[in-house]
Amino acid sequence: MALMLGIDTGGTYTDAVLVDDALDVPDAVVASAKALTTRDDLSVGISGAVDAVLAERESAAADIALVSLSTTLATNAVVEGQGGRVGLVLIGFSERATERDDLRSALGDGPLLLIAGGHTAHGAAQSDVDLDSVRRWLDTEAGAVDGFAVAGEFAVRNPEHECAVRDVLRDASKRPVTCSHELSSKLDGPRRAVTSVLNARLIGLIDDLIDRSERLLGERQIAAPVMVVRGDGALVSADVARRSPVETILSGPAASLVGAAFLHRSDHAVVSDIGGTTTDVALLVDGFPRLDPAGASVGGWRTMVEAVAMWTVGLGGDSEVHLVPEGLDAAVRLGPRRAIPLSLLAARHGTRVTDALQRQLRKDRIDERDGQFVVQVRTPSDGGKPLRDVERGLLERLGDGPVALDELITVRMQLGALDKLVARGLVMMSTLTPSDAAHVLGRYDAWHGQAAHAGAEIYARRRNARGLAVAADADAMARMVLDALTRRSVETVLEAALAEDGFDAEAVMAAPVFEAAVAGHRRTVALSASLAVPLIGLGASAATYYPDVGVRLGVPTHIPEHADVANAVGAVVGQVQVQATASISQPEAGRYRVHYPTSIETYATLEEAEAEASERLAVFVSKGAQEAGAEEFTIAADRALTTVDTGGQTIFVECVLTATATGRPRRVQAHT
Repeated sequence: MALMLGIDTGGTYTDAVLVDDALDVPDAVVASAKALTTRDDLSVGISGAVDAVLAERESAAADIALVSLSTTLATNAVVEGQGGRVGLVLIGFSERATERDDLRSALGDGPLLLIAGGHTAHGAAQSDVDLDSVRRWLDTEAGAVDGFAVAGEFAVRNPEHECAVRDVLRDASKRPVTCSHELSSKLDGPRRAVTSVLNARLIGLIDDLIDRSERLLGERQIAAPVMVVRGDGALVSADVARRSPVETILSGPAASLVGAAFLHRSDHAVVSDIGGTTTDVALLVDGFPRLDPAGASVGGWRTMVEAVAMWTVGLGGDSEVHLVPEGLDAAVRLGPRRAIPLSLLAARHGTRVTDALQRQLRKDRIDERDGQFVVQVRTPSDGGKPLRDVERGLLERLGDGPVALDELITVRMQLGALDKLVARGLVMMSTLTPSDAAHVLGRYDAWHGQAAHAGAEIYARRRNARGLAVAADADAMARMVLDALTRRSVETVLEAALAEDGFDAEAVMAAPVFEAAVAGHRRTVALSASLAVPLIGLGASAATYYPDVGVRLGVPTHIPEHADVANAVGAVVGQVQVQATASISQPEAGRYRVHYPTSIETYATLEEAEAEASERLAVFVSKGAQEAGAEEFTIAADRALTTVDTGGQTIFVECVLTATATGRPRRVQAHT
């Protein structure tokens, strides 16, 4: 029997499954296993899951014909504001363009350069590209970066200037460079710039994941091709994923949707996948995930990455618990940042954690730093931004294990330095989380229940504005946390459903009457908000949290078999899909200009332009499908012509040709 190995690296767990290559057989999922994700060395968690699933089936390694990876690493990094430091070159744009689409926020503290150049809508150069400024900038301001992003005005109509800047940056710095035209063929330069910046920020993360995965597969003598899931659920080869890691934004959620459709065989349902860091909500329509034509929206940024229509929020089993004022009382707010659950930290480090928690419980008055720890998870890269003295000092004090926050922080200025270390992904916080609350209430018992109880007791004894304890005891605190998770989950599902039905979800959700309906208002009138289609819950903790969510929404909640590893299942049951477009414009009468993905050509007639473009696109997607790992594929063509009628005369505006190659990924012959 030929098998496919699916691996999903999430924020908390790494999952592995073995799936029968035939797919349509009963019990196609042959084996599954989980291991804790190890952020400091991803290979540890991956090898734990892979070895466990291989142990379930004798000689499985020799039967594996394909390996495919899905991951939430890119999504989590964007949501949490992490990733490498990037320099951005904008060609032909004004200063005003940098204020659009939160471009400066996406860039963070990375250097920015605006230079002359860029093109018109018909692909003609606006001016010569200023490469001398790029060289001077490299010498003075762009040294401490992990990579570069380049975006030129109308680069999708002519990529020449982007390519010229890319070559200068790459030759001088020896660092990876992302050009906006390589990621999208759509207009809207600032959004392409945001997408390019995010891509450049993620290259190191995805490269490391693939490297470690390929290394451990080789050690286990698994010689199958390695694929990676894109954000639209399609598969691409590992080499393609290395070049365009931004396309793996929503990889894990997309894989979970593909997995849900495969496992549950539902035509129309809302799917909610709760992980350690995020909750991802999407719809299955006619058995397939619905794609978002506007591009993936993650962490507040709207990208131009083709992806499933997904609502992603920073809400998961490992979300940080914050106590915030609500009048004179205190309320629970979750996330968006992921923390290491106290119960998990104690399971790993024993008395180093539990002794500190007990020490804090003996205090006469609990303060806001109690019940929290800091752990170093990654060492600074040589090419990254240099650490300040206060940041370096904190890392040195962390040593080789967790340190209680009340012992680590001695002066207030260190808190800002700690936030920067967290944002760069060098350290993680460990705090009370919903996972800990589930331990306290007996819904989960995988880790250290006593540490979870101590943490909940510490948070319960914090004071509200009245000077009273936030909660009566650890159990009451845990119920507050899980109630907050249920409420936020319900809101997220309803928000996605409202948007799908064409409503302004944000406006509807803000209405007091809708807030009352979500809260289940029962006084003179009874208000409720419910779904009209089933809810499918996915994720390792779905069985813990989602029965309550379904009750609030008034629908049955389906948690299919293997729901805890749906991402890994979806990683291997998808297909390769490569798409390319060419737009035809008319700069003047008698001339038709075709804007190919990598060049422009001019033709005398529209018929000639279309015929040549169709032929070239077919060749382009054929080559792309082969590079992406497809073994056999079919090509579909689409044509969209835009004209305007004025006084009985038809005026040509634009013609867009699209070619799509689709097929199953290449597999090796199993040794059976």
